[in-house]
Amino acid sequence: MQGVLTGFAVIAVVIAVGYVLGLRGHLGPQGREVLTRLAFHVASPALLFTTLATADLSVVFSSRLLVTALSTVAVAGVFVAVGVVRRWGVGRTTIGALCSGYVNSGNLGIPIAVYVLGDASLVAPVLLFQLVLVTPVAVTILDLSGGGAKGPLWRRLLTPLRNPIALGSLAGVAVAATGLRVPAPVMDPLTLIGNMSVPAVLLAFGISLCGSTMPMRGADREPVLLAVALKAFGQPAMAWALASGVFGLRGAQLLDVVVTSALPAAQNLYTYASTYEVGERLARDAILVSTVVSVPVLVAVAAVLG
Repeated sequence: MQGVLTGFAVIAVVIAVGYVLGLRGHLGPQGREVLTRLAFHVASPALLFTTLATADLSVVFSSRLLVTALSTVAVAGVFVAVGVVRRWGVGRTTIGALCSGYVNSGNLGIPIAVYVLGDASLVAPVLLFQLVLVTPVAVTILDLSGGGAKGPLWRRLLTPLRNPIALGSLAGVAVAATGLRVPAPVMDPLTLIGNMSVPAVLLAFGISLCGSTMPMRGADREPVLLAVALKAFGQPAMAWALASGVFGLRGAQLLDVVVTSALPAAQNLYTYASTYEVGERLARDAILVSTVVSVPVLVAVAAVLG
């Protein structure tokens, strides 16, 4: 219980600081854009590289990862199907699908893993799955559905290698897979730069709330409601069904996968939406509402399965 409240309190404080900065205009009219670009092009790739370069890749073969992967694909698939029928567009549908199944495994998942599950490493399978597979695929789709869709076929096929988020993830996996040890003079600066990622994303998110209307209004109301429903209720329910019914997980293992699946949508999804200038309000509202709704859901899961 304490871990849930601690994780949300940390996020709320940093977002509130960003809101105040935006309200007072201390960073100027381009403050949010600068923070977003800093996170996307510099800090987040550094964070992904340093995280994955030292990770134990054996976790990708665990049953917990399969539960996470299947539940993520299931809820994202539902959103994509509805998005196709409703003609929400490739970019917007991609952002909505991410908000439906891409959990906040970093700045919220880690403290909750420590305080609720008792082991920070338990969030590693989710983190690796999202960084290694989901993120490169999603940003590639966003690239190809926008300006990146132009040009010769060979250039389009190399899209993942031109995206900083995907490049940082793939480089980190390559280092971990080969067992190479990155020298401290190289790793330490990257770690320092990577530490800016989460604060920059949260501050930019807080600034974006200044002067914005109430969430779940206007043209994005339907996709936001769908994304929040899938994220807050659909994904943890699917994870519970798969973990207990298919993989036979019980006790602490069952609690682990359901808690991680019940985490809200990650704040860095707003960075992707803002960078590609698609579904920005959808991402902002879905992240905000799913974060609020996930509090009672996580408390209930911890109480029932804990």
